[in-house]
Amino acid sequence: MTKNVVEKIDDLVKIKTILVSVSDKSGLEAFIPGLLGINPDITILSTGGTYSKIKEILGPDAENYLKQVSDYTGQPETQGGLVKTLDFKIYLGLLTETYNPAHQGDLKRTHALPIDMVIVNLYPFTQTVAKENVTVENARGNIDIGGPTMIRAAAKNFIRVASVVDPKSYDSILALLKTKDGALGLNDRYSLASKAFEHTAQYDRAIADYLAGLSKKDVQSCYNTGE
Repeated sequence: MTKNVVEKIDDLVKIKTILVSVSDKSGLEAFIPGLLGINPDITILSTGGTYSKIKEILGPDAENYLKQVSDYTGQPETQGGLVKTLDFKIYLGLLTETYNPAHQGDLKRTHALPIDMVIVNLYPFTQTVAKENVTVENARGNIDIGGPTMIRAAAKNFIRVASVVDPKSYDSILALLKTKDGALGLNDRYSLASKAFEHTAQYDRAIADYLAGLSKKDVQSCYNTGE
């Protein structure tokens, strides 16, 4: 199988479909209405507690803009939210290229939307393991899988998709969108991708350092292995 070589892209990509799944929900009260104020035709896909938060923010208007990822994909979340966004339809939306006929055919075949922006931050692993008497199981449960995968997919496809990982960047992103009629340029998306990969690298480093610091006894003492 050969890798795609992209030669043609759009500099400005209007933000029409966004996927929001955040652990840190600060700033959404202003960011979500701000996005809709710039482009009232935005579709918001979301999950779990983030969906509930955005529904609360939008009130009666939520039904016009907001859709649960499980309703979009046709696949319910697994117990405990173990699998929510790891779905073929989601990753088509994140990774497809605008001027690739095969990709556009895949979107049409699956009734998938091209996703223009992901707003994702991760389970609080570092904060969890910093607590006194944290167990290995507490730590393991706070290793995010879907979040880093979405961030990496969006950041890889910076030629089309904006990856937003830091609530502190919301105001500057809104300012950019206002000056560009609801779109972001290649340089904007590239800058966001760089920050996104730094975010996931730091997250993985924290997990690796924590696991390396455990002894076999620490791990075994946490679980009943049936022996």
